[in-house]
Amino acid sequence: MTRPRTFTPPTNIMFAPYDNPSPPSAALQDRLQNILLPKRTRVLLAEDDPVSARVLEATLTKFGYQPVIARDGVEAWEQFDREPVRLIVSDWMMPGLDGLGFCEKVRARAETPYTYFILLTANQTSAHNYELASTAGVDDFLTKPLDREAIRMRLRVAERILKYTAEIRQLQEMIPICTYCHKVRDTHDYWDKVESYIQKETGSRFTHGACPECYDKEIERLELGARP
Repeated sequence: MTRPRTFTPPTNIMFAPYDNPSPPSAALQDRLQNILLPKRTRVLLAEDDPVSARVLEATLTKFGYQPVIARDGVEAWEQFDREPVRLIVSDWMMPGLDGLGFCEKVRARAETPYTYFILLTANQTSAHNYELASTAGVDDFLTKPLDREAIRMRLRVAERILKYTAEIRQLQEMIPICTYCHKVRDTHDYWDKVESYIQKETGSRFTHGACPECYDKEIERLELGARP
C-alpha cells in the first residue's frame, strides 16, 4: 500500500510584505472615482448677473450637479448648440438673447433629445407672461429670490421626467414588432401585445375604444351576421 505524499513548503521563497501597501497614485484615484461614483448631471446655467450666477453655481454643485455657466443667452445658445445638455436653468431677462428666445432656439434644434427648461422669473411676473413662456416651450419656473429647496425639488422632478422621456424614446425607436399580428418581442424573447409591453415597461395604463373606421366595420359585420 502506497502512503500518501505530504507537501513540505520550500523555505527559500521570499514574500513581499503587504501589511502597509503604498497608496494609489492620484491618476489611479481619479480613474477609480470616475468608475465608482455616478456621473453628475450637467446643467446649463444662463445668468447674466454675476452674483446670482455664483450662488446658483454653488447650489447646483452642492446638490451633486455639474453646472456649465453662460453669461447671457447668446453664449448659452452657442454652448448648447455645440454640446447639448438635458437640463437648462435660464434667466428670463438677458442682453442679446433673452430666456424665451433661448428656449425657442433649443426647441427648434433638429435631432436633439428632449431638454428640460427651467426659467427664472421675478415675483411680479404676470399671467400673460407665463402663458408666453409656456408657448415658447418652457417646462417650469423658479421665482427670484431663489429658494434652495425649491431648486432641489424642481431638479428632481426634471430628472424624473427626463428619465421617462428617454424610456419612451427608446420604446419608439427600438421596439421589435411582428409584421403580421403586431405583437411586440420583449427582452426575454416573449411576444406580447403592444399595450401589455408598454404597461410593463413604463407603468402606463390603456383604455380601449374603437376608431370610426373599425366601428363602421364592426357594425357592418354584426348586421350581416344578424340577417337570416
